Amino acid sequence: MVPRVGLGVMSMRGCQVLLCLIVVGQLASGQDRSRSEHGDRTLLIALENSWNQAQLHHDSKALDVLVADTFVSTDNDGGFQNKAEFLADNRDPSYAPTVMANSDERVFFYDNTAVVAGVYHAKGTNKGKPFDHYGRFTDTWVFTKGKWLCVASHTSNLKKSGQAPDRQ
Repeated sequence: MVPRVGLGVMSMRGCQVLLCLIVVGQLASGQDRSRSEHGDRTLLIALENSWNQAQLHHDSKALDVLVADTFVSTDNDGGFQNKAEFLADNRDPSYAPTVMANSDERVFFYDNTAVVAGVYHAKGTNKGKPFDHYGRFTDTWVFTKGKWLCVASHTSNLKKSGQAPDRQ
């Protein structure tokens, strides 16, 4: 029979080495998560920028890859769309943006979920009428099956100084 070696039999020096290895392992995994979170932050900002480009060029195939099948969007006028409606709306040629840009983006992580909040600027024409909107957005992303997918998006108008909020 082979004797079991437990902590009761381990020398004080052995316990110190084991404790040191556990602490180093925890610190290393924390550093990996920090690096991963930084990489995820960069990736999520890139995905948000890809979203803007897809809307700018009416590329619903690109948007389809970015949003979950259960995606919901609440627009600044209170309109609500599911994924199919959102993609169909993006294909509408009467909406012709010339600018789609984000700024002041912040990313907040919650396990496999991230919330990206920031300011958007959209400019162009809609049904022949010019528009120039500034607003806030909040997008909720979930990391599932090895990739980030947006599950919900919400926008609201920002009032520019001296101007009433834009209305669609």
